[in-house]
Amino acid sequence: MSDLMEYQAKELFAKHGVTTTLGKVVETADEARAAAEELGGVTVIKAQVKAGGRGKAGGVKLAKTADEAFEHASNILGMEIKGLTVNRVLVTPATPPVEEYYFSFLLDRSNRSYLCIASVEGGVEIEEVAKTNPDAVKKISINALTGVDEAKATAIVDEAAFPAELRDQAIKMVQDLWKVFVEEDATLVEVNPLARLEGDKLEALDGKVSLDDNASEVRHPEHEAFEIREEADPLEAKAKDKGLNYVKLDGSVGIIGNGAGLVMSTLDVVAYAGENHGGVTPANFLDIGGGANAQVMADGLDVILNDEQVKSVFVNVFGGITACDEVANGIKGALEILGDAATKPLVVRLDGNNVDEGRRILNELNHPLVTQVDTMDGAADKAAELANA
Repeated sequence: MSDLMEYQAKELFAKHGVTTTLGKVVETADEARAAAEELGGVTVIKAQVKAGGRGKAGGVKLAKTADEAFEHASNILGMEIKGLTVNRVLVTPATPPVEEYYFSFLLDRSNRSYLCIASVEGGVEIEEVAKTNPDAVKKISINALTGVDEAKATAIVDEAAFPAELRDQAIKMVQDLWKVFVEEDATLVEVNPLARLEGDKLEALDGKVSLDDNASEVRHPEHEAFEIREEADPLEAKAKDKGLNYVKLDGSVGIIGNGAGLVMSTLDVVAYAGENHGGVTPANFLDIGGGANAQVMADGLDVILNDEQVKSVFVNVFGGITACDEVANGIKGALEILGDAATKPLVVRLDGNNVDEGRRILNELNHPLVTQVDTMDGAADKAAELANA
C-alpha cells in the first residue's frame, strides 16, 4: 500500500472533479518566494511528508508576503516530522475556512466492505471530536456492489447533516471522492479538513490517499510517477525491485516466512519470545509466497541481512507449494553469494513438504551461522536470544 503526499492526493482529486486548490510544489526557499509572488496575496507554506500532525509540528505556516514565504520555507525544509525529513513544501493561496468538516472513504476489512466516515464537527480536530462527541462522527457502510451513486451520496450528506446551503455541492463532492476511491483503486481517501469557505464554497483543503499496490502494477502504471525513489527506504526499494512482499519494522529479529498468515503469526511469536530476551521485536515482515524458489529465498535473505538493525534472522517455513528443500537451497545459495558479508545468525524452522531433504541440505552445509530448530516457539525463542546476545 502506498501513501501519497498531500499535493499528490490533490492531483488525483482534481483529476476526478473534486474541488481543490493544487498550488505549487517547491524544494527550495527561493522557489517558495517565487511561487508566493506568482500566486499573489497571502499564502500557506505546507510541509510535504507522509505524516499527520504537520501543523502542530510547525510544518504549516501562513505567509503574508513573498519574503515571509521564503523565511517559512527556509525553516520548514529540512525539519523532521515524525522521523520524516521535509524535502519539499506546497505553496497555496490562503483560504481561511469558515467551518471545517471531515470526510473519508476507506476499506472496512473487518466487515469485508467499504466505510464512509463523515463529520460536520470534525476537521483537523476529528480525533478529539470522536472522543468527546462520538455521535457527531457518522459511520456509514457502503455496499461494495452498488457503491455510491447520487442517491447514496444524498443519504450520506443528509445523515452527516451538511448545511443546507452546501447540500448540492456536498452530494457532488461525495460522488467525485468515490470516483477517486474506486477508479484509482485506493484503500483510503480522506479530506481533512473539508472546508466551507467564504461565499458558501466547499473545498478539499487537504487530502490523503492510500493506493493499493496490487492494483498499481497492472491497472495503474501511471501511479509509479508518485514514487519518489530517492526518499524511499533503500531496503524497501530493493525488496520491491526484487518483487518481494516486504515491510520494514523497528526491531532486531529479521523474519522470513511463506504465506502472510504464517508471517503474521511469526511476528507475534517473536514479539512474545522477545519479552524474555530484553524486549527484542521483529525487524520486518517478509512473505516469500506460496511458490517461492531458491532465488526468491536468496533475495529475501539478501535484503534482511543488509538491514543494520537486524541482529538475527528467523526463517519459518511450512512446506506446501514451497518445498523445504527449495528453501534450504535458497539459504545455501544466499550464504554463498554473501560470503564474508553474512555475519548474522540464522535460525531455521522447516516443516512440511520435503522437510527431511531440506534439513539434510542444511545439515550437510553445516554453516556456523545456521541453527535448525524443529518447533516454531523454540525457533522464535532462539532467534530472540541471539538478537539480544
